[in-house]
Amino acid sequence: MKIINIFMIVGIVVTSAACTEVLPRQRGNLALPQMAYTTDSQEFALRQHIANSKEAAVGGYGGGGGGCGCN
Repeated sequence: MKIINIFMIVGIVVTSAACTEVLPRQRGNLALPQMAYTTDSQEFALRQHIANSKEAAVGGYGGGGGGCGCN
C-alpha cells in the first residue's frame, strides 16, 4: 500500500512539472509553419481573388456588409 502511494505521488509530480503557462510573446516561437492553414499567403490571396471574381461574392473572410449601405 505504501509503494502505491509513493508511485502515485511521483506520477503526480512528474506530470505536473510539464504544465506551464505560455506567454503571448512566446506563442510566435512555438507556432510551426506546418500548422498554418496556408503556407504561401500570396498564393492564398490570389486564389481568393479568383474565387471571388468567379462567384461575384465575398464572404467568410472578414469582409462586412451586404451591399445595402446600412453598415
